[in-house]
Amino acid sequence: MAALLAFLQRARNSDLSYSFLRSPEALIGAAVLALYAMFALFAPWLATQDPFDPAALNLMDARMPPAWLEGGAPMYWFGTDGQGRDLLSVMLYGLRVSLIVAITATVLSMVIGVTLGLFSGYAGGRLDNFIMRVADVQLSFPTILVALLIDGLARTVLPKEIQEQVAIWVVVAAIGLSNWVQYARTVRGVTMVEQSKDYVNAARLIGLGKWRILFCHVLPNVLNPVLVIATLSIGMAILTEATLSFLGLGVPPTSPSLGTLIRLGNEVLFAGEWWVTVMPGVCLMVLVLAINLFGDWLRDVLNPRLK
Repeated sequence: MAALLAFLQRARNSDLSYSFLRSPEALIGAAVLALYAMFALFAPWLATQDPFDPAALNLMDARMPPAWLEGGAPMYWFGTDGQGRDLLSVMLYGLRVSLIVAITATVLSMVIGVTLGLFSGYAGGRLDNFIMRVADVQLSFPTILVALLIDGLARTVLPKEIQEQVAIWVVVAAIGLSNWVQYARTVRGVTMVEQSKDYVNAARLIGLGKWRILFCHVLPNVLNPVLVIATLSIGMAILTEATLSFLGLGVPPTSPSLGTLIRLGNEVLFAGEWWVTVMPGVCLMVLVLAINLFGDWLRDVLNPRLK
């Protein structure tokens, strides 16, 4: 207990905490992210309706406007969709799906990119040239196009009977495999600088192996830029997943994300049912904005040139 209190006291008095508490953008971004995380985590308890339970749906309540408009019902704050589902409840579950996909895909791309960047920067030679040429080729295509290609190939290879069951993991793989390049190039550059420093030379002199030097000594010194990229990449992953879902290639309708809800709402937008697409769209916009605000602060505070 004493150790925990001492750690919290050091964290409170650190430069990072000082900068965080004096940055309105970081405070707002962190507060919104915490709120969204709570909504996603406790969605089954916060939602007034289980949108995946047909017995809980009433088609007579379909396409009702938000509660503050004429014809709205107090129980449906954001209105209902064409199936009579409470839009707020669907958004809570959709937010959970979007965050799970984005975070998992970001972790996947980070692991791949950091590993390849370490090997490329430390080994050099042909391995370095090969990895960087692959990265250059991938950079010549837009990220969404690479994700579409990977998603399409997976749907072609996998049997149709299991495609819906693994659809979320296909989207995770598509986004993760399309975003590793920025990690690899950044880590490669930092690794090439770090490997020539005295602490690495000292580790070689005392007989430490290459793998231990790479992962125990070099890796901790390249994490700062990786954390910044990962934070900002979560927002891009959310947008990529929303784009794939909007195009009908993302998560299945049985596990709708915010992108799926926007696509479904777009189909009835010109019928006057604007809330079905506007509400998830605003939710998505605020989420990505909060991530970018927090990521910009983290980039500034971890950049030694700005201190």
